[in-house]
Amino acid sequence: MAFGIGTNTGNPDSGVVKGIQKEIACQCWFTKSGKITPLMIKVQDEDGEIRVIRQIKVHSRESKRYAGIPSIEFDCSLLILEQDIKAKLIYYQTENRWVMVIDKE
Repeated sequence: MAFGIGTNTGNPDSGVVKGIQKEIACQCWFTKSGKITPLMIKVQDEDGEIRVIRQIKVHSRESKRYAGIPSIEFDCSLLILEQDIKAKLIYYQTENRWVMVIDKE
């Protein structure tokens, strides 16, 4: 007799993204096996200017589901105006869309 303990642990939902999401454009490298590596991002600042960020250091990547939507979350450091900024870059696979969430530490 089975009670189903541990049977629904395949893809747990991570809930909703905490923080403010900012839409970005991202240039990436896809390996032969499908692994994604962000190379450069473009983001619109408060003044409406498009800023290019090329210095991205990826610390980790993790597959997640936010509100049921499959995504890949990259924990990164971005070099912006000579400041090291911790951020998350999230790629929503089914929507083919990128967002950036800045860590407020």
